[in-house]
Amino acid sequence: MDEGGLLGGKFLFKKLPDGLLDKTRVRCTICKAEFKYHRSSSSLAYHLRAKHPTESTSTGPRQSTLQEYGACGRITKNVREKVTNSLVVWIAKNCRPVSIVEDDGLREVIRAASGDECYNLPSRGTIVSRLHTLYGDQRAQQSSKLVQVRNVALTGDHWTSVNNDNYLGVMAHFIDNDWTMQSFALTVSKTEERHYAEACADHFLNVANEWKIKDKVTTLGTDSARNMVAAARLLPFEHMPCMAHILQRTVTVSLNDSAFERALAKCRKIVGHFKHSPANAQELKAQQAAHGHQTESLVQDVPTRWNSTLEMIKRIQRNKFGLTTILTQQNSKVTMLTDQELDRLQKLEELLEPCRYVTELLGGERYVSCSMVLPALCHLFRIMEPSDDDPVYVLRFKKIFTTDLAQRRDSSNLTWLKIATALDPRFKDLKCLSKDERREVWASVHDLLIVCQALCGGEEEGTQTQDLQPTAKREKAQNRASGGGQDGGTESTPRQFRRASKRPVAKTRQFRWAAARKAAVANEPVGVAAAGPGDSVAAAGPGEAEADAGPGDGTGAGGDGATAVEPVRELNRMVDGRLGDGRRLDYRLARSRLDRLEDRSRLDRLEDRRTGGRLDRLEETGGQEEDWTDWRRLDYRGLE
Repeated sequence: MDEGGLLGGKFLFKKLPDGLLDKTRVRCTICKAEFKYHRSSSSLAYHLRAKHPTESTSTGPRQSTLQEYGACGRITKNVREKVTNSLVVWIAKNCRPVSIVEDDGLREVIRAASGDECYNLPSRGTIVSRLHTLYGDQRAQQSSKLVQVRNVALTGDHWTSVNNDNYLGVMAHFIDNDWTMQSFALTVSKTEERHYAEACADHFLNVANEWKIKDKVTTLGTDSARNMVAAARLLPFEHMPCMAHILQRTVTVSLNDSAFERALAKCRKIVGHFKHSPANAQELKAQQAAHGHQTESLVQDVPTRWNSTLEMIKRIQRNKFGLTTILTQQNSKVTMLTDQELDRLQKLEELLEPCRYVTELLGGERYVSCSMVLPALCHLFRIMEPSDDDPVYVLRFKKIFTTDLAQRRDSSNLTWLKIATALDPRFKDLKCLSKDERREVWASVHDLLIVCQALCGGEEEGTQTQDLQPTAKREKAQNRASGGGQDGGTESTPRQFRRASKRPVAKTRQFRWAAARKAAVANEPVGVAAAGPGDSVAAAGPGEAEADAGPGDGTGAGGDGATAVEPVRELNRMVDGRLGDGRRLDYRLARSRLDRLEDRSRLDRLEDRRTGGRLDRLEETGGQEEDWTDWRRLDYRGLE
C-alpha cells in the first residue's frame, strides 16, 4: 500500500474537511468514482479491469506461489551436494579452517552465485564428516598405486607450527607403469616426544608398516641433522641426505667468522630500521618511486631460510641510493654501507648466486634430481677455484667453502649418486668424476645390468632360463670380456664396448646371430649360448678361436640340454621392459652404419682369414650369403 493511495496510486483516500484522511472511503483517480474500502482491494482491482483495462496491468507486487519460487530461486539437491563437496575439497586442499563455513561473507558469495537467497552453508559437523570420508577415499586410491609399484623412495622432515607443535611429514615418491613420477604425502602426524634418533626411526618404520611398503622402500631422504643421520643408521633403508640442505649449511659455515660478517651485520641493522617502523617504510617507498624503482620491502636474512642472505644483499644493492638519502636526512644512528663494503657485498653476491641456482635445481619436485647432484657440485667446485684477481677475503671464503662442502659430500651416499649420474644420458660421460672412479662406476652398472637381466628374464619366462653357473667355454669368454688373464687385470665396461665395436666379427658368427634372431622372433629353439652384454663382446679376434658354441656344441646352458636364451632377445626384453623408449638400443643406427660401407671386398678378405674361405661359409650357412650384413649387432658405443 502506497502512502495515501492504493494499487499503485490508482485510488486515494477521501479527505475530510479538517484535512484528515477517511480510511473507509476511496476515490478513483481516473474516473473520480468513490468506493467503500474495508481493508481489501479486490473490488478496486475489479473496477480497474472493468472500467480501465489499460491501467489494470500494473497493480503492484504480488506474492509468488510455491511452484514459482522453487522454479526460479532455489537450487536443487544435486547442486547443493556439489557445492558442499567443493567446499570440503577447498578446505582440505588449501588448508582452510573448518570454521570458515560460519563466515557470513562466504554465504553471501554463494547466494549471489547460485541465485538462491535462502541458501545456508553446511554445518561444521557436516564438513568434518565429509573430510574424513574424503581422506578415506584418497587413502584407498593412493594405496592401490603403491601396490602396483616395486620400489618406493621416502622423504621426511620434522617441523614446528606457529603454535609451537611438532609434526612429522613423510612423502612417497615412485615411478608408475606409465613412466610418470608420482609424489604424495603419506602422513603429517603430530609428535610429542623428543626427536631422538630411536624415536625418529620408529616414526618412519611405523609409517612404512602402516602403508605396507616396508619391503618396497629403497631410500630415505632427510636433512643432514645429526638425529636424522643417526636414525637412518638404525633403519634398513639407504639414506640419501638432502644435498640442498648440505649446500646451505656450507654457505652458513663459510659466512661465519668471515670478512663479510661486518658488512652483513650493518645490512641487518638497516633492514631492521625499515622493518620496525611504518613511517620509515613509507619513506622508502617514496624514494623508490622517485628513482623509478619497483616498490619492494627489504628482506631480513634468517639462518633457516635458504638464500635469504643473498636476497637481502640484492635488495640493499638495488635501493642503495634511496637508503642513503633517507638515512642522511634522518641523521639516524644507523649508517649506510660504505663504498668498500658495497664492493664486498657485490663480490659476495657473485659467490652466492651459483649456490642459489644449484639449491633451486636440486630442490625440484617434478623431476628426479639425484643424477644432477655430482655434476652440480662439480660446477660449484670449479666456480670456487682460486684466481689471481681474488682478494684475500674471497680466497678465504672459497677455501672454507670447498673444504666444508667436500667433507659433507664424502659423507653422503656417493655410491648411489654415481650410479644415478651414469644412468642419466645427459651426464653419462661422468666428467664430474676421475678416471678411476669412472671405471668403478661402469663396473657397478655392468653388474647391475646383469642382475636386472637375470631378474627380468626369470620373471617374464616364468622359470629360470639358464643355470647361473656358466660352462667352461662361457667362463673363458667372460674372462676375456672382463679383461682377466694371466695378469689378473680388470678392463672397464666402456672400454669393452669400444673394443667390441671396432673388432671384426666372423661371418659364421654373424650368420648364427641372424638365425638366432629369427628363431627368437618365431619362438623356436636356438642353439646359441646365452650371454649378457659382457659375454657377447668376447668374440675372438684375428687368430683366436671363437668362445661361443658352434652348431654342434649343443645349447651351452648346461648338461641337461635346455634351450638357452639368445642374448640380443634377452637384452631387448630388458630394455623394452625396464629402461623405456629413451634408453632403447638403436639397431637401426647400427644397420645404417654398416650399410654405408662400400668396400665389401675388404671385409670378405678379413672374414676369409678367420673362417677359412668363402666356400666354407656358404656350406655352413646353407648359401645365405645375402644375410652377411650384421645389422642386428648391438651398438655398444651407444651404451658408453
